[in-house]
Amino acid sequence: MLRSLKKVTPLRRMYYRSLIAKGIGGQSDEGQILLRLAKETGAPKTFIEFGFHPIQFNCAALMGSFKGLLIDANSQQIADARAVLPSNIRIEERFLDLENLDFIRQAFPKVGVLSIDIDGNDYWFLEKLLEIQPSVISIEYNPSFLDRSISTVYDPSFDRAKKGGRGWYHGASLVAMSKLCAAYGYGLAAVSEGGVNAFFTKTGKLDPKTAWRPSELRAKWSGTTPQQQWETVKDMPFVEI
Repeated sequence: MLRSLKKVTPLRRMYYRSLIAKGIGGQSDEGQILLRLAKETGAPKTFIEFGFHPIQFNCAALMGSFKGLLIDANSQQIADARAVLPSNIRIEERFLDLENLDFIRQAFPKVGVLSIDIDGNDYWFLEKLLEIQPSVISIEYNPSFLDRSISTVYDPSFDRAKKGGRGWYHGASLVAMSKLCAAYGYGLAAVSEGGVNAFFTKTGKLDPKTAWRPSELRAKWSGTTPQQQWETVKDMPFVEI
């Protein structure tokens, strides 16, 4: 019944507004982690997030006191977000590649939180945007890559659903993300309870190999272990980091 109602735009947005009124967040404890790290680092009250859903995104817990920029290529999600999210959140419909990131660099004089979750070129976008020096970085890692230091190959038209490997070929490992961030003075500060999302600050000191967590949702939906997931994608093209 609810699924059918959500197909009707006014009803879907009414439902979204009711959830927002109750408080929304990420898939796990991402909101609490970001609030804590933003406070610890004295982060400017600004955030940029790309790859989001109107009622489920990592920086949702920051909406009340931060200015934000949300970016996605899904036109329905963009329209819904513009209809239900507060006016302090700027919402942009863009399909991003490495050549059209300037508007992100210019969004705010200083960035408190940069959050990336696009199920594809995550590593390569972060590499290009680390120069803006956010106080806190939130980025999705691929737990199916285990403790290897690898990323998928950059593809400007990356579509996870079309890459095969049951949708498990995307992004980069936690070790690879940690190496990239370390080159800019960041350390791993937290990993979400459900796995998948990693958080970096200038004072983070966690070891990515011991902090790594599997994806609870991936294991639940597929009935597979991380090792079995790796066996599915191991022969696909990777870049060693």
